[in-house]
Amino acid sequence: MNYRAVGAIYKFEMARTWRTLLQSIVSPVVSTSLYFVVFGAAIGSRITSVEGVSYGTFIVPGLVMLSVLTQSIANASFGIYFPKFVGTIYELLSAPVSYFEIVLGYVGAAATKSIVLGLIILATAGLFVPLQIHHPVWMLTFLVLTAVTFSLFGFIIGIWADGFEKLQMIPMLVVTPLTFLGGSFYSVNMLPSGWRTLTLLNPVVYLISGFRWSFYEIADVSVGLSIAITLSFLALCMIAVWWIFKTGYRLKN
Repeated sequence: MNYRAVGAIYKFEMARTWRTLLQSIVSPVVSTSLYFVVFGAAIGSRITSVEGVSYGTFIVPGLVMLSVLTQSIANASFGIYFPKFVGTIYELLSAPVSYFEIVLGYVGAAATKSIVLGLIILATAGLFVPLQIHHPVWMLTFLVLTAVTFSLFGFIIGIWADGFEKLQMIPMLVVTPLTFLGGSFYSVNMLPSGWRTLTLLNPVVYLISGFRWSFYEIADVSVGLSIAITLSFLALCMIAVWWIFKTGYRLKN
């Protein structure tokens, strides 16, 4: 393992975060706070509680997960796309650095930034509502698994994209709608049976359900199934990254 190479990539990506602090940290926190204020005030005044938890408190895990998902993809996709855009990716590929070390550096940095952001948003939410975390270890487990999984997914998008418009297409048109429809602001059990069955086809439901369970011990699906779905998606992303480097897809041409 070339720890120096991994550390160099990791430190470079983390340094980019501090250079763009307003965009990387402040903007997502402010946006999430506005979601919290608007949904908590407007809808919370009409829905007093969901499954025994006040509505303002209920939506906190969904808001954290929404930010972690989107930021993981954005950080990782831009991190690998920019070297492709300026041509420095070829210097990296020709260096004595393995593909595993390249992925570890980029994905590790993207996941770290998303985890830090998620914890900051969680602390910010604590200023608005009282929070209870019944299973802090599981909460951190879901947070780390989600950040790593979607950072890998973002890494794949960054390699696939051949323009800035494609870089934003999947996060904006696929991931964000799935997150909003995945129970971020409501319980799936509140839906009619037909819509509930359709909603359970959304993989984001399982991420948010498991994460919310770690807070309040309430879940739309079993915790074991949530972990299984998350690990399955992680495995698919790892296989896709392996195939990309094996074939040189969008890297060597």
